Amino acid sequence: MAATKTQQWTYKGIDAGGKTVKGVLDAPSEGQAIQQLKAQSIIPDKLVAKGGGTGLQREINIPGLERNPSLKDLAVLTRQMATMVNAGVSILRALSIVTDQVENPKLKRTLVEVTTDVEGGSALSVSLEKFPLIIPPIMVHLIRAGEAGGFLDRSLLMVADNFEAETKLRGKVKSAMTYPVVVLIVALVAVAAMLIFIVPVFESMFADLGSALPGPTQVLVDLSEAMPIVAPILIVSIIAFSIWWGRSKNTEAVRRVVDPIKLKLPVFGKLNKLIALTRFARNFSTMLTSGVPILQSLSIVGATSDNYVINAALISVQDAVRQGRPIAEAMAEAEVFPDMLVQMVGIGEESGEIDTMLAKTGDFYDDEVETMSSQLTAMIEPLMIVLMGGLLGFMIVALYMPMFMIFQDIQSL
Repeated sequence: MAATKTQQWTYKGIDAGGKTVKGVLDAPSEGQAIQQLKAQSIIPDKLVAKGGGTGLQREINIPGLERNPSLKDLAVLTRQMATMVNAGVSILRALSIVTDQVENPKLKRTLVEVTTDVEGGSALSVSLEKFPLIIPPIMVHLIRAGEAGGFLDRSLLMVADNFEAETKLRGKVKSAMTYPVVVLIVALVAVAAMLIFIVPVFESMFADLGSALPGPTQVLVDLSEAMPIVAPILIVSIIAFSIWWGRSKNTEAVRRVVDPIKLKLPVFGKLNKLIALTRFARNFSTMLTSGVPILQSLSIVGATSDNYVINAALISVQDAVRQGRPIAEAMAEAEVFPDMLVQMVGIGEESGEIDTMLAKTGDFYDDEVETMSSQLTAMIEPLMIVLMGGLLGFMIVALYMPMFMIFQDIQSL
């Protein structure tokens, strides 16, 4: 039997101490090379066969362009840890296991550092708090409450449930917006293509006629002539705006202007408000259920509401509660919270079950978001079809209007 051919592999990874290590090893396959590294407690970050571009090198990760872990990634991570902790597995062992399974490079590196901190005696929440761009604050505080109360497994499950619900909420909104956005892009591309390629052909025909063009036709001709100048400027402007928006959309200066507008938009304003209220009710309920103090919970849920107006209102509510006033009374003065939500919070305060009332309200608003998303989709679809048909129809009629005028002139002779 022929001997198995071995191959040299260069690797870069992170050892059990959290340090970056590099080296070369011999293995017959990529899988065997990974197994050797794991046996040495090394998490491979890069694995390349000498003389080739195979192995882990096939996935090119540029550090500046690596995506942050999604809420779904964090939900899977926390649910796995909750299951292991509930089964009696130590935190350190659970972290080691989930680190091996995580695919997101940023999250993997974060977990390696967290594992090192926990090995050194740090609490899990304290270590996670060092990575605010990777780990949401609600996750940190829920885990901290679980550590203090001795119910870490339940806290991790709450984090997973919360993130899964938020992922589902975002999915509903995306599904409602995908169709109109796609139709709008197709319509704009079709109009641009007609202006660039079709209108110039008709323009040369119109020039031979020697007569004045109808108003709609002249508008198309002028737009077509301007396209070589306008199109590049428009494309560069869109790219520049996208880059600026990606970097600035979460800054306070931008959100102070944009978020109030989002709540006042026709139709979509109500949807945006429902989404923000759903997040507030669900997150506030989860925090209180985990035993996080009310003032601290209000501060966190304001930041996670994803709306400057809601966050500013909750800051004023927090100040009022700090002075000893009821939450419901302070929320009523803020004027941004619906009466039903205020009443439910008031009932919860009186009965001592504010977390339960908030959970029920969050479920109600979640159903409202789903219903409204479906209604918007059903309403927008025909409107977008009419818009697209109207644009293309206008252009076709405008192009043929000169010909109709010529036929009329001939018939009148």
